[in-house]
Amino acid sequence: MVKPSKKKQPMGFTSVIPKMLSRVWNGFKHYWQHSWWHKFLISIVLLITLVIGIAYGISRWYMWTQSDKPVQMGASFIPDYARSLSVDPKDTLQAMLTDLDIKHLRLVGYWDKLEPSPGKYDFSELDWQFAMANQHDAKVSLTLGLRQPRWPECHMPNWAKDEPKDVWSSQLKDFMRQVINRYKDNPALDTYQLENEFFLSVFGDCPDFSRDRLIDERNFVKSLDPDHTLIITRSNNAWGFPVGEPQADLYGVSVYKRVWDITLTKRYVEYPFPAWFYGFLGGGGKLLTGKDLFIHELQAEPWPPNGQNIIDTPLEEQSKSLDAKRLADRFEYGRATGLKKIDLWGAEYWYYRKVVLGDDSVWNTAKQQYELTKEENAGKTRPMF
Repeated sequence: MVKPSKKKQPMGFTSVIPKMLSRVWNGFKHYWQHSWWHKFLISIVLLITLVIGIAYGISRWYMWTQSDKPVQMGASFIPDYARSLSVDPKDTLQAMLTDLDIKHLRLVGYWDKLEPSPGKYDFSELDWQFAMANQHDAKVSLTLGLRQPRWPECHMPNWAKDEPKDVWSSQLKDFMRQVINRYKDNPALDTYQLENEFFLSVFGDCPDFSRDRLIDERNFVKSLDPDHTLIITRSNNAWGFPVGEPQADLYGVSVYKRVWDITLTKRYVEYPFPAWFYGFLGGGGKLLTGKDLFIHELQAEPWPPNGQNIIDTPLEEQSKSLDAKRLADRFEYGRATGLKKIDLWGAEYWYYRKVVLGDDSVWNTAKQQYELTKEENAGKTRPMF
């Protein structure tokens, strides 16, 4: 009589884990004992793994603390940029507020435009933007100071450019006083953004990056209007956390994903940061300062090669850094950061591409994404986390 052979039982999951860990540990000990160079490499790998693990953990924690808050998708609007694209500024903003139904606007108040000569102010253009925001129940984040969005970044009037710093900085504060007093009681005003990406000294035509001026301006704004939230922003290339002075009520970070590298590669490059990296910046800042972080400028327009103007760039080339699919991905990337307030950068371009170039794909994608965000906030589609 032949005895039936015993079938080998499959190894259980709980018994596999210890064997795997034992093999890893034995391999680690074997490699560690080879030389000091092996010890150094292992230490570096372990350190990097630990740092990334902690950063990711902080990011997930911050996303969890924010998960019950709605996402506010807004957009910047700059009349001068609309004009440079040969579209009417009022038509552009009207379309943003009605067709896209944007409810959060970042508006600029350039010093050289609003005070073209000393003590002579012209608020007419900013007035109609506020009026339009009020008409459509939209809220405004108003930029203040010398450095504001779009080139040349620092918008100093010609009559102040030859003055020493102690003179023009005083003139700038006089101008800021006029702006704040004019709009601080406007129902549309929600926040102030002070000095856009102030410490980004490698970009823009600016005369001064001293911290003492930013601290002085922060205190000055708060003395005139302590009730509205004050925002201080930074570039996505700036590392670290805002633990020094001046302290803001809310911090902003710009997020650029696909740009043209004019220095080394001479080609389009994609910044490698995963979305959770910005959740880490938000979480780290929250732990250290108690303040939240938002995206004040999410890239949503092309970055033409070699610094050329968008209107001089063929549509096919524009699409290499931004088309409808990339724009949809950009919205998704913004939501995936876990940051709950996001201002898109480039709505004037969407309108230009639709009206001037006859391509409404980007505009329609933006419209769908704003609607999707509202539906997600209302719980009508998949949960965000």
